[in-house]
Amino acid sequence: MEVRLIAATQCLDQTGPEELLERAGRLCYASAMGDTAKFLRARVREGHLSLIEHATASFYIGGISRTCSHQLVRHRLCSFSQRSQRYVSEGGAEFIVPLSIAQNEEASRVYQNFLASSREAYTTLRELGVPKEDSRFVLPNATETELIMSLNFREALHLFRVRISRGAQWEIREVCARMLDQLSPIAPSLFGELLDELKGAHPEWFRFLPQQDEVDQASEK
Repeated sequence: MEVRLIAATQCLDQTGPEELLERAGRLCYASAMGDTAKFLRARVREGHLSLIEHATASFYIGGISRTCSHQLVRHRLCSFSQRSQRYVSEGGAEFIVPLSIAQNEEASRVYQNFLASSREAYTTLRELGVPKEDSRFVLPNATETELIMSLNFREALHLFRVRISRGAQWEIREVCARMLDQLSPIAPSLFGELLDELKGAHPEWFRFLPQQDEVDQASEK
């Protein structure tokens, strides 16, 4: 899985997204710029969330299954551009294997046999002249995909609270945990406390993150 922040709102004066959000909020109250973090946290606690819609972020997300992407695209306030199975051949498709299957020898055998059969059927259909848009019907939800996803900060807060939870599927939970980890340094007043809360309560969701000593060692090289 790869999740990478590729763009985030920046003002023309080179200030970051939080300064833009403060400006939007201060305009509402005709107040002067001040303590950005304190102001934004107060507005979020009050539920004045429309002002944080002015900032956006874009992520590249790859190495996920179509099971996961089907869940992501249900968030209708986000924008998506996804690898197309109509126009791109899936003859060399890779497939995502859930850990619950990978750790079960018999289940893994059944799963791999099915994937091999699916890949063979797709290849045969293409050789028979069936177009990609119809041959894809034999591909499973396990097929690996990639996309670019853009969303405003209000929707990001909603996404993280809904999808980094016990009720969420493991794959989308990890995608969103990776997103939160990368967005938090860009807007710590909005996402910092949520990141700390979730990392403290459920460290296993953030197992992909390097430990601080690893980060320090890398910076010294």
